[in-house]
Amino acid sequence: MLETLDAAAVRRWCAAGLAALRRHQVEIDRLNVFPVPDGDTGTNLVLTLGSAHEALRALGAAEGRAPGTAAEALRSMARGALYGARGNSGVILSQLLKGIAEALAGEALAGEALAGEALAGEALAGEAPAGEARAGEALAEGARAGEALAGERAA
Repeated sequence: MLETLDAAAVRRWCAAGLAALRRHQVEIDRLNVFPVPDGDTGTNLVLTLGSAHEALRALGAAEGRAPGTAAEALRSMARGALYGARGNSGVILSQLLKGIAEALAGEALAGEALAGEALAGEALAGEAPAGEARAGEALAEGARAGEALAGERAA
């Protein structure tokens, strides 16, 4: 179980997400996905998260070290995803990563409940186009599940 979200955990999360997207890329490409059913959503997500992953690696290489904090690593991921975003799905992914980075920027990043609360609040804040709203709702639901899990483990 993850007790503290640190830069190493962010790097592992990014790498695991990228590997999972690569495994399912063709399957996702075949889906008729909003907002444009053009058959390249999986490819666009892989390329976008690949750019985020590369930004994490470049950050460590440029400074001669791995990112020092989770907040720094999350900002780097979000920036890399935005600059490398492909298609609408890539832009939506980059904005979700930006929301996570902003939500957790000032937090101590310890425990599922703290992270879950911050993510849920950020995901539900403001207005978003239909596709982003659905993604935000899914992110918020995941954050609430993390809060519930943390509560069960604490009891």
